[in-house]
Amino acid sequence: MLPGNYTHVSEFVIVGFPGLHPSYFQLMAWFFFCIYVCTILGNFLLVGLFVLERSLQKPMYIIMLSLSLSDIGFATVALPKVIARWWWDDGRISFHTCLFQKQMIHYFGTLNSLIMMTMAMDRYLAICHPLRYSMLMTNRTMTGLTVFSWMSATVSPAIGTMDFTTKVGFCGPNRILHAYCDTVSLNILACSNIEQITEKSYGLAMFVLLAPFTFIIFSYIHIIVSVMRIANAQGRMKTFSTCATQSFIILLYYIPRFVVYSTPFIPKLIIPIDFRIGLTLLYSLLPPVANPFIYCFRTKEIKAILVRWVHGWKKNITEQSKPNTIAVITR
Repeated sequence: MLPGNYTHVSEFVIVGFPGLHPSYFQLMAWFFFCIYVCTILGNFLLVGLFVLERSLQKPMYIIMLSLSLSDIGFATVALPKVIARWWWDDGRISFHTCLFQKQMIHYFGTLNSLIMMTMAMDRYLAICHPLRYSMLMTNRTMTGLTVFSWMSATVSPAIGTMDFTTKVGFCGPNRILHAYCDTVSLNILACSNIEQITEKSYGLAMFVLLAPFTFIIFSYIHIIVSVMRIANAQGRMKTFSTCATQSFIILLYYIPRFVVYSTPFIPKLIIPIDFRIGLTLLYSLLPPVANPFIYCFRTKEIKAILVRWVHGWKKNITEQSKPNTIAVITR
């Protein structure tokens, strides 16, 4: 039930870190601007490689392309507003724009979870069933799994957004103590009884997180067992090195999310607001920056293509500079 003097909030204000001194606003703006630029450039480079090089149009690179597009989308939805808040002290965001941002933040979060599950499935089949891999995991199969991930990821965030637009009222405080609009930060501002909605949102979030995470753990256990059977020690070390790096990003993606989402339901456990915001930004923004280097630029095929591109670029510059040199000598 809403109070009798209910007044609908028309806009919110993104605060960012509440404890941050204004003298550090410009520094934070530049920091997150650099993160945004690195995320966009790194992931767009991978998209360009996939489009221009037919040799990369394989199942493994299709899922990497999907991850890059998802990371570009998340960074574009999450970062520009908080950068503007610290750069120009403009944190205002309209009510419906905030709900749209919340929807897209959780959409890309759900999508990344499904993409990482699909990636784990691909690695499981490639390492544990190498003879059947080419038959089971074709471009058509991977494209179907990718399209399914992009479509099914809309379900859980859409349920939450519908609840916010029809059952939740905002009638007073409008300062969002976060870098962007999300369910946790908006729940704090609600002036209606949202206990059931909060429990439903938590249940959906745990399903979206734990179902893929369980499959990823299952696949990595089988991968480790299969790798241990490899007689070549060098091959074992190479596989373990790749899996360790990917496991770090996966754990960084899932574990802090579980902590942040579960804290309101754990009695007497209180996380300081600035720490919660910093933890959320860490698990949200570090993977999009690191993914192109971890999943893509460490592979032999992509490194070979980049080296070929660089050599070709240098060769073109050299050939274009030769006529000018001859002309100068002639004069």
